[in-house]
Amino acid sequence: MRLLNIFALLTLRALLSAPPLCAQVTFGPAGEEGEPFRRQAWRVPSPDTDIAARALLLRPAGAGPFRLAVVAHASTQNGLRRAQMPQPEYRPLAAYLVARGFAVLVPERLGHGATGGRYVEDQGGCDEADYARSGRATAEEIRLALEFLRKQDFIRKEAAIVIGHSAGGWGALALANADPKVIAGITVFAPGRGGHANDEPNRICAPHTLLATAAEFGKGARIPVTWLVATNDSYFSPAFSKGLADAFRGSGGKVDFHTLPAAGSEGHWMIESEAGVKAASRELVGALNQSRPTAIKKP
Repeated sequence: MRLLNIFALLTLRALLSAPPLCAQVTFGPAGEEGEPFRRQAWRVPSPDTDIAARALLLRPAGAGPFRLAVVAHASTQNGLRRAQMPQPEYRPLAAYLVARGFAVLVPERLGHGATGGRYVEDQGGCDEADYARSGRATAEEIRLALEFLRKQDFIRKEAAIVIGHSAGGWGALALANADPKVIAGITVFAPGRGGHANDEPNRICAPHTLLATAAEFGKGARIPVTWLVATNDSYFSPAFSKGLADAFRGSGGKVDFHTLPAAGSEGHWMIESEAGVKAASRELVGALNQSRPTAIKKP
């Protein structure tokens, strides 16, 4: 009898400490608009229905509807670094896009920063890395955020663009088989996974697997991709990046590949700097023009 009482007490404590089953995750604006560019915190869906992913939204003045640009951030296999990541902003890139009439969403994916949760993009160990699974997981997170924003009155339902950086770019490549009426173009800055293996420059985990997966993502790809890499990128060098792009193209993907001048001390982060975005402006204008019939004004 005493054991039954102890069990009942433990069960009651567990029920009282558990989160309520009716707890509901709220999506949408999470604060007031501010400066610059009507900057506003948002919450968007994630693959974990109990977690709203944090996001930053910027947009032009007026009611819209605006074309949508979703920016997918880089990542790392290091759990501590992921937990300490600040909300990604890509300020120069966002300013560039808002000036050209886009609403810009920068969502923070699961397992990163304040969003937290399980890291669904985990590629596994270096030698047996599963780049297909990790890329598709990233693609699904991008898709969920994009689809939620498309439901907003101030967003156009068609001709969105996706811009991905590093692991975010790898996920964008996995999304290239989406409906081209919904996503008109994809631009990737040094896409890939497994770069800086063991924190060593110019070393990549299972490079042959990465190449094979790029070819896999190219099968059935329907959205044109603009692929950019800086000369001094030590995560995915121009030569290796071209090999990835060729593999993607060789199985059916449409790619416009460009090597850009050196950017700062490490070209992999060029997308985060004003100088880097300026250096890529010609290619960005070309990508935006390609994704809609009306020409984008030059900087």
